[in-house]
Amino acid sequence: MAEGGFAIHPMDQFVVKPLFGGDHVEFYTFTNVTLWLGIAVLAIIALMVIGTRGRAIIPSRSQSIAEVLYGFIHSMVEDVTGHEGVKYFPYVMTLFMFVLAANLLGLIPMSFTTTSHVAVTVTLALLVFFGVTLLGLVRKGPAFLAMFWVSSAPLALRPVLAIIEVISYFVRPVSHSIRLAGNLMAGHAVIKVFAGFASMAVISPVAIGAVSAIYALELLVAVVQAYVFTILTCVYLKDAVGDAHH
Repeated sequence: MAEGGFAIHPMDQFVVKPLFGGDHVEFYTFTNVTLWLGIAVLAIIALMVIGTRGRAIIPSRSQSIAEVLYGFIHSMVEDVTGHEGVKYFPYVMTLFMFVLAANLLGLIPMSFTTTSHVAVTVTLALLVFFGVTLLGLVRKGPAFLAMFWVSSAPLALRPVLAIIEVISYFVRPVSHSIRLAGNLMAGHAVIKVFAGFASMAVISPVAIGAVSAIYALELLVAVVQAYVFTILTCVYLKDAVGDAHH
């Protein structure tokens, strides 16, 4: 507590809390994270299923948004992974919509940003990692391991480069997940700090302006991070469905 009774606790917004009492959180406990993950799923269903059920020639607003997102991600998958990767478009689209919905819902006052938690983003990243790895092994067999052998390099350097390639491959889930969680956590913490200053009459106009600017930036970050997470998924997917790039 700061002197004079003023205190800001920007990290309190990330605390996982049981919704029905109790202090301990088990794997089956219904928490604020569970609630907002469920809301994200319902929001996606509302937009992509209910919002497009009319399939009108002249689309409604919700159908227009759904069609733009569908076309955007479909083009991304086809451009990055090639024709062979298009069959995995439904998974990539689902992943993008989930991350985007969770990011945007976290900007609603009094909500909870589920994608600011590493536990959530690591789970998503591991699903991509193991899915791509298994897909590559099934489709290519032992030839999938050729991606670790840099055949264009001098023979003496190839074993060293192979070790580096293997390490970088297994680090993928870490960078994939930390990038998303770290950006959202940092941005929300900064908003909380400036919102705390906004309660002080002397500097409130400046703080309110700063909060508005940071909120707009966080809105952009929410969209961009969903895009980055998805395009990295496409890049990793290309290793499994495309030709070796070495």
